[in-house]
Amino acid sequence: MQAENRALASSSGSLRAGEPVAADRFLDIDPETFRTHFNRKPFLFRHNLSDHPLFKLPRLAELARTLPPSIVEYNAGKIPVSLPDQENTPYTGLSPEETVRRIEECSSWMVLKRAEADPECLEVLNRCLDEIEPMSEEIEPGMCEREAAIFVTSPASITPYHMDKEINFLLQIRGSKTISVFSASDREVLSEVELEKHFTGAAIHRNMVFHERYQERATVFELKAGYGIHIPTTDPHWIKNGEAVSISFSNGFKTRASLRRGMIYNMNGRMRKMGLRPTPPRGNGALRDAMKLQVARALNRAREWLNIQPAEG
Repeated sequence: MQAENRALASSSGSLRAGEPVAADRFLDIDPETFRTHFNRKPFLFRHNLSDHPLFKLPRLAELARTLPPSIVEYNAGKIPVSLPDQENTPYTGLSPEETVRRIEECSSWMVLKRAEADPECLEVLNRCLDEIEPMSEEIEPGMCEREAAIFVTSPASITPYHMDKEINFLLQIRGSKTISVFSASDREVLSEVELEKHFTGAAIHRNMVFHERYQERATVFELKAGYGIHIPTTDPHWIKNGEAVSISFSNGFKTRASLRRGMIYNMNGRMRKMGLRPTPPRGNGALRDAMKLQVARALNRAREWLNIQPAEG
């Protein structure tokens, strides 16, 4: 199964290997692949950002030093695939800036979250997503909450099994990595309860329990510099870095549909805590979904009016 999935990954999309990406564009995404796969299935595409000055190590060290500490996350790189408890994550004792400068030998994993706080990074993020938006609007309109993240990782580092709320286009800038992606609709690896927990409360850490038996259900992608991968919202995945330093750039966003889905799962989580058995989201036309959305919006308005912070789920 895994060998078949790896072959599928290598042939997904029209990548036109050898042909340069148009000089006036950052991304090269096959329109038909986008139409059939967007926010449904992962797929590969190409980009021309590998030589952009934003992603050089001295510039990233500066970012690690100047960005607010709350959006710089880093830890040891050689960790288990299954690491659901953040408190068990080992650390190196280095500063963020020193981690980047010594990334080749310090065996570390780092992400500069919300990197769009830097003006240059915001410009790159917006150019990438401005190229995607005309295609995504035809399928899921209402692109919003654009976010950038830059990953800097040592050779052979692991990103544990997790999922993200954002719809993601991840660009491999330097080095290589192997990404195992699982379908958010596969209830053998992702339950409704796990989805509810993910959308209830602050969800500071997104790691989940991984069982080895899950791996045969993965689609495995070999991601090299100059290529990118689209990962749909809440598709679980884990990553193994190659034998060199890796730098990746995440372009994340939400849509009106993905926001609605998250609000429904949030309400379902609240209902389950009350002893009820909520039904999964069923689409825009479902009466139960519409009622849950109305309640969720009313609760959000009341929370804003009372200036109450969301409780941890």
